[in-house]
Amino acid sequence: MKKQWSVVCLVVGFTVASGAGLAYAADKTDIGPPPSERNWQIGFNPSYSRGNYGTNTTSSFFYAPISIRRFFKDGDVAIVIPFVTAMTDGRTTQAGDNAVQVDDGDGSNSGSGGGGGGSTDDGGCTGKGSNVSGSDRVCGTTTRLAGQKVTTSGLGDIILRGRYYLVEEKDWVPLIAITGRLKLPTADESKGLGTGKMDEGVGAEVSKLLGDNWITFLDGGFNVIGRPEGLNLRNQWWYDIGGGYYFSKNLLGSVYFEEFRSLVSGAQNIRDVFLGMSYRASPEWRFNGGVAVGLSNGAPDQVVSVGTSYRF
Repeated sequence: MKKQWSVVCLVVGFTVASGAGLAYAADKTDIGPPPSERNWQIGFNPSYSRGNYGTNTTSSFFYAPISIRRFFKDGDVAIVIPFVTAMTDGRTTQAGDNAVQVDDGDGSNSGSGGGGGGSTDDGGCTGKGSNVSGSDRVCGTTTRLAGQKVTTSGLGDIILRGRYYLVEEKDWVPLIAITGRLKLPTADESKGLGTGKMDEGVGAEVSKLLGDNWITFLDGGFNVIGRPEGLNLRNQWWYDIGGGYYFSKNLLGSVYFEEFRSLVSGAQNIRDVFLGMSYRASPEWRFNGGVAVGLSNGAPDQVVSVGTSYRF
C-alpha cells in the first residue's frame, strides 16, 4: 500500500494556462500522502521555452517558479510564485504557467481571421487607439507593433492549486484524484507577462502501477479563461496520456503526449511530446528534468526544464 501511494507519476502538465502545463513536473512526482513526518515541500523548477506559438514572430520565455506545497492524508494544496522573463511582441504571453498565443498571427487589421474582407477586429495587432477595439494598444495586452520584440521581467501570475484523492490504488483499481486551480492576475500584462485576468480550472488524474517497473497515467481538465478587454480568448480543455518506467527504485523515466485547446479561434491547438527523468536522492531531496518538443504550430518548438524540491 505504501508503495502504491508513493508512485511517482512524472506528468508535466503545461499545465500548462493549462491544467497540466510544463511547469507541473515536480508537483506530479510522488503523488499520494507522504510519510507523516514530511508534510511540506519547497520546490524550484525553472523552464525555458522558445517558438512562434502560432504567430510569425519567435518568442522566448524563462519561467522560474518557487512552489510551497502542503500534503494531507487525502490530498495536497500548493501555491506557486513565479518570476518571468519574456521576449515577445505581445501576441504571445504567459498565461499562468504556460506561454500561449493570445492575439492574431499576422498583425494586420483583419483581426483573428487574418484575411481582411471586413472580418471583425479583435483588438489585437490593429494599431494604437483603434476605434473598434476601444483600447490604446497594439499587440495583445501591450502597446507593441507586430514583430517588435521587447524583453521584460517581473513577477508572474501566482497560482493556487489543490488535489483530492477519490480512489486509492489497489489491485486493478487505479489511483483517481480530482484537481482544482486558480490563477491570480499578479503579472504585469502591459509588459507581456500575463493576461491581467483570473483563470479557474478543474480536472482529474488517473494513474496505475503495472508490476514493479511500469506506470501509466491519463489526466484531463477544463479551464475558464479570463478575457482581457478586446481579446476574445476561448476557454480551454486539455489532456495528456503517457507512461513511465522505473530504472531503479528512485529513478523514473517518462514520456507522454499532451494537447491543449488554443485560446485564439482559428489557431492550431497546442500539441507536444515530453521526455523526462525524476530522481529521488533521499527522503528529503528530489531532482527532475525534461525536454518537450512541439508537434503543432501553436506549440513552442522546444521546452527545457530542470528542478529540485525539498521535503520536511
